[in-house]
Amino acid sequence: MTWLSPERLWLLLAVAALLVAYVVAQRRRSRYAVRFTNLKLLDRVAPKRPAWRRHVPASLFLAMLALLVVGFARPQAEVKVPRERATVLVAVDVSRSMLATDVRPDRLSAAKDAAREFVAELPGEFNVGLVGFAGTASVFVPPVTDRPAVTAGIDRLDEGTAGRGGTAIGDAIAASLDQIRTLDAQAGEDVPPARVVVLSDGANTAGRDPAEAARLATELGVPVDAISFGTAGGTIGGAQPVPVDGETLRSVADTTGGNYFEAGNAEELRAAYADIGSSVGYETEVEDVSARFIGIGLVLAVLAALASLFWFARLP
Repeated sequence: MTWLSPERLWLLLAVAALLVAYVVAQRRRSRYAVRFTNLKLLDRVAPKRPAWRRHVPASLFLAMLALLVVGFARPQAEVKVPRERATVLVAVDVSRSMLATDVRPDRLSAAKDAAREFVAELPGEFNVGLVGFAGTASVFVPPVTDRPAVTAGIDRLDEGTAGRGGTAIGDAIAASLDQIRTLDAQAGEDVPPARVVVLSDGANTAGRDPAEAARLATELGVPVDAISFGTAGGTIGGAQPVPVDGETLRSVADTTGGNYFEAGNAEELRAAYADIGSSVGYETEVEDVSARFIGIGLVLAVLAALASLFWFARLP
């Protein structure tokens, strides 16, 4: 945390002085307290009350003063804010191997569930698009801020809906980049801050070379985060082995400056999406946070007043 007016923090010494004065006054008060010889009369005139009560209003008042001083010094902190025109393309493998049941209930169903959660957690102003791919790649939802539309698109992802006969990772990346470059009228000259998230369980076996698509993403400044989903023991129908193969995805992520994740179950997949969501589409800005301290200080002032009125029928 930084301060625009750090010299004002010296006023905290005045708050500390008030605290010392209060402690001294309380000690003198106890030292010169009036003594009653009639204990029964003492109970009637000054019934016993918890000693801590009389210190609560003063403590809240001093804490309020300290917070107001901190706010007066104009503190600043780094905060993450969504980038303008931020765009995320989610590409999901819908090839036959995604029907493997090594992840319950199967890879594709678990991938769809995690994708729904990922999209729901993104800031509402983000543009989100959806691409499904198998032997070819298809745009299910172009980048929009309409979350129900994206969720409905995820629901439509089924095995074979994007073409049969292979896994076209390169085509999926290229299709995602095309959506980014045509997002709006200025996207051709000024590419929006964007990210592509690709989930697959295998190597590229159809369509464009992923290395070529990765180079294009690098030229556009679009990182590709890749998630390899499944286990080495995955099978379809309990007979056909479909082991996960993430080397292609790892290479794409490394080339484009994205992140590579390996997820062998639904929990690891959610964690991978959460990691991606925490960094995608944000930029760090320095923001004045003095209002936070002033606001809390005012709340403490009200609490001090209420405590004093309730227990002692007077304002502090």
